Amino acid sequence: MTARLRHFVCGSTSHDVGAMFYGASHGVREFPSGVFLYDDAYGRRVLFDTGYATGEWHTGWRGAVYRRLLPPTVDDADDVGARLRADGVDPASVTHVVLSHLHPDHVGGVRRFPRATFVLSAGHVRTLAAPRLRTGVLPGLFPEWFPGTDGVVLDADAFSTVEIRGVALRAHDLFGDGSYLVVDLPGHADGHLGALIEHRVLLAGDAAWGRDLVEASAGLKTLPRLVQHDADRYAATARVLGDLASAGIRIVCSHDPLGAKELLD
Repeated sequence: MTARLRHFVCGSTSHDVGAMFYGASHGVREFPSGVFLYDDAYGRRVLFDTGYATGEWHTGWRGAVYRRLLPPTVDDADDVGARLRADGVDPASVTHVVLSHLHPDHVGGVRRFPRATFVLSAGHVRTLAAPRLRTGVLPGLFPEWFPGTDGVVLDADAFSTVEIRGVALRAHDLFGDGSYLVVDLPGHADGHLGALIEHRVLLAGDAAWGRDLVEASAGLKTLPRLVQHDADRYAATARVLGDLASAGIRIVCSHDPLGAKELLD
């Protein structure tokens, strides 16, 4: 079997782009919550993010504030387990789950993968240890067993500098063969991660709100700038994404409205 990288939509939210960026036209836009499954010939199945939680959220006042600011649209069919099964994939066959960061639209399906090896950054662990409203993390969305005894935590020493088509990245080679590089993409959240698949497609998480909004990232308005972990590094990461795109790497952000399910064609 050749390697595959498939995209699934697990809920969505809507926001006024003009309220986010200077110079952008006002208009409410839907932002799907993307989940990405990588299959290779060796039986490894790596899920990048897990979408929104379906059903009732037991997240208290923090959850109420979050849902008011970024109201999700989610129904039972948006559950990541349901999406995978509809595509012929048993959720129990997922071997690894890489989380870009810990916001609700990325971790809502974590509970569906108790047997998987979770890949986190040291920044994720710091955030979990002291969740605050500004971090956007809702502890009630995580099952008691998370991240599991087999979890992998990537600290600064786990990353090395690699050059991808002339662009320097800090990356961790998940399997040691270059097929799946977990990439440090700082700024949006503490320890925010991306993934470079087969040196062809970069899953950028929320390093930008969308591929078409990468260039606008330096023009964040005051409120969206304040909710970034580090707005200056967020803008710097966006410049790296632009350089990679110019070098021929396909940039895919978590909230891109993708027409195709298969991304390695």
